Amino acid sequence: MKRILIASLAALALLLAPAAPARGPATIDATEVLTLSQLPPEARTTLDLIRRGGPFPYPQDNATFSNRERILRSQPRGYYREYTVVTPGLKHRGARRIIAGGNPPREFFYTEDHYQSFRRIQE
Repeated sequence: MKRILIASLAALALLLAPAAPARGPATIDATEVLTLSQLPPEARTTLDLIRRGGPFPYPQDNATFSNRERILRSQPRGYYREYTVVTPGLKHRGARRIIAGGNPPREFFYTEDHYQSFRRIQE
């Protein structure tokens, strides 16, 4: 009986809890801009590697970024490419990336939280 009461109260709490706002297709806020001098030095190194065409430190670099999070503007598949920004002290790729758009790349975005947010890089 006690288990049924607890389960019923838990179900009622879930029903009455406010719903999280729906996250629709978003686009990047163009006001969120980083200048080159605001980037970590490792990100500036990654930008230089992108401009030179490599070599890149990880085999996953220069892979198509699919924009599944739909934070960046919608573009045809293959428009965005992703590159690792090395994080000192880590033995893995970490969360920092630069996303390059265009071929050749003409716009760049920086994320330090593995695609949860992006800031446009102003060159």
